[in-house]
Amino acid sequence: MNSKKEPERTRESRRGYSRRGFIQGVGLGGGALGTGLLEKPAEAAPVSTTLGPGPVPITLNINGKPVHLTVEPRVTLLDALRNRLDLTGAKRVCDRGTCGACTVLINGKSVYSCSTLAIDAQGKSIETIEGIAEPGKLHPVSEAFWNCDAQQCGYCTPGFVMAAKGFLAEHPNPTLEDVERGLGGNLCRCGTYMGVRQAVLEAAHKMKEQGGKNV
Repeated sequence: MNSKKEPERTRESRRGYSRRGFIQGVGLGGGALGTGLLEKPAEAAPVSTTLGPGPVPITLNINGKPVHLTVEPRVTLLDALRNRLDLTGAKRVCDRGTCGACTVLINGKSVYSCSTLAIDAQGKSIETIEGIAEPGKLHPVSEAFWNCDAQQCGYCTPGFVMAAKGFLAEHPNPTLEDVERGLGGNLCRCGTYMGVRQAVLEAAHKMKEQGGKNV
């Protein structure tokens, strides 16, 4: 008879289990419980059948003409102009009402079209850069921007021109400081601010000579 003591690992394996396997099992089970793998699965949330407001017909007065559209109430004036009417002068840049590239005039006031709902612009006079002068002609503000080299890449220029037009309608005899404050809501990454301010002063002088008929 062999009196040599049988290894503990061998005896445990003959009985169908081992402490090593037991400990490993406890570790895996604890991990599963900790991660929720063995918990009862949560019931799926009920699927909502509620839908938002659908498209509605609206009429916008743009550059002196009525335009009929069908849009969802959430559509901004900027999206309506660019995507529905192909009036792309107003630009989308920040889409947060801070840069001014989307500026248009509503009832003569400068507004950010990215922050204005198209449905809320009904019954108001909307003016975009496409409609500030007769075809083939330049508005005095646009002409002054050209003369003073007030644009570089040109992406922000339509917003500046519209903001300047709205500003001059209220301040026909501005100083340089007035222009700087009045156009503070428009940004230019190219840094053509000095040219823009000189252009506004030149446009103010020219429109004054013409009796302000282009304001």
